[in-house]
Amino acid sequence: MSVPGAAFVGELKRHGFDFFTGVPCSFLTAILDRLQAEGYRAAVREDVAIGLAAGAYLAGRRPVVLMQNSGLGVSLNALASLNLIYRIPVLLVISLRGYQIVDAPEHWVMGEITTRLLETVKIPYRIVGESTYVDDCAAMAAVYQEERLPAALLIRKGAVA
Repeated sequence: MSVPGAAFVGELKRHGFDFFTGVPCSFLTAILDRLQAEGYRAAVREDVAIGLAAGAYLAGRRPVVLMQNSGLGVSLNALASLNLIYRIPVLLVISLRGYQIVDAPEHWVMGEITTRLLETVKIPYRIVGESTYVDDCAAMAAVYQEERLPAALLIRKGAVA
C-alpha cells in the first residue's frame, strides 16, 4: 500500500511549504502530477533547483526540491557550500533509486550510499512510510523551521502513488 500523492503534497503544504522545484523521477510521479497544476518549476539540474530554492527562501517562501538520489550527488556542493554554511533551509524529497531493490545498474552505487552521504554532510532524513508519512513530514519540517537546515524525505519505489 502507498500514500496517495495528493495526501503527501497536502501534508507538505500543511507545514507551509509553498515553492516546489526539481528534476523529475518516475518514483515521484504521483507527487509531480499533483504539483504540476500548482506551479511546480522544473529545473535543468538538481544544483540549479537548490539555487532556485535558496532564492525562494530568501524571498520569504518555503521551498521543496524534488530529485532522484543520483541528483543528490549533483547537488552536494551547492548544499554544502550554500545551504549548510548560510543556514538556508530546504526540504529535499529524494527518490531512493537502487536502494534495497532491483533497479537499473546506474542506480546501484547511489542506492547503496544515499543515506551515508546525507549522514556525512549532516542532513537529517527520514525514509517515508505509509503509516509514518505524517510524522516523517512533521519531523523534517521541524528541522527546516527550528534549525534552518536542509532536511530530506526519502521516497522508496511505490511509497507514494
